[in-house]
Amino acid sequence: MHPRNKHRAGYDFKALIKATPALRPFVRTNEYDNFTINFADPEAVKTLNKALLQYHYDINYWDIPEGFLCPPIPGRADYIHYAADLLASVNNGVVRKGRKVRVLDIGTGANLVYPIVGFKEYGWNFVGSELDLEAMASAQSIVEQNSQLKVAVELRQQSKKADIFKGIIKPGELFDLTICNPPFHASAKEAAAGSARKWDNLGLRKDKQPILNFGGQNTELWYPGGEAAFLKLMAAQSKAFEKQVLWFTTLVSKKENLRILYNALQKEGVKDVQTINMSQGQKVSRIMAWTYLTPEEQKIWLNPDL
Repeated sequence: MHPRNKHRAGYDFKALIKATPALRPFVRTNEYDNFTINFADPEAVKTLNKALLQYHYDINYWDIPEGFLCPPIPGRADYIHYAADLLASVNNGVVRKGRKVRVLDIGTGANLVYPIVGFKEYGWNFVGSELDLEAMASAQSIVEQNSQLKVAVELRQQSKKADIFKGIIKPGELFDLTICNPPFHASAKEAAAGSARKWDNLGLRKDKQPILNFGGQNTELWYPGGEAAFLKLMAAQSKAFEKQVLWFTTLVSKKENLRILYNALQKEGVKDVQTINMSQGQKVSRIMAWTYLTPEEQKIWLNPDL
């Protein structure tokens, strides 16, 4: 994990239970006599997330509707920290903090985890876009019930599934960073198969139509054509906002899609493309970042008086 990630040392269950007593019934010891939870139990995973957000990020209220994506917070935090390093790379290596840094979270979801971590770690200002009305309501509830988030997080409804940036980024509006955790399956059937593999890996396969152990609605898990199609669409649509965003970024879960996205970006005439590798345990993922701004334009972005 990233050196600044608060979760590098693993889960301190004693501290987490102290912060969130509701976690206690879900904690047990494994064959190595270490504390753990049943990660195949959606309620256990959600309660663990509540405890992590309470203990590490001072979030007193957090909840998501049944069936929505309940993300592993250490991995989400890694994305934020590597994104901070990306911004620092064009700022003489200095990590940028504070409300002047504006970030667009594309498809923020019901859980709002990226804005929470980004604001609490760096003080960034976030706009979260969301297509699903129920997810939007859940995210708004998290904002409303945590007063510190009200000054830093704005949610915007995306009305058209075919649009990623259009309808969200306003004319003349500037963002230092966009982040995205794209849907990576091509269909509901493929998403269910992925869930079945997770159950098998946990040794807890249920039936022929298993629930997704970390939840997830259609818009969160699958997109026609899968991750590759979504990434190509994102690349094409980013061009229209080339002077309004310093760095576009997205997670890329499938290694073979890196080349697909790279080729799509080259066609759009980007000035720089970077691939950032991340790993959490045995899981390896990547962030791809791109900018349409020349090095000189990047300097002017950070210092408009130049």
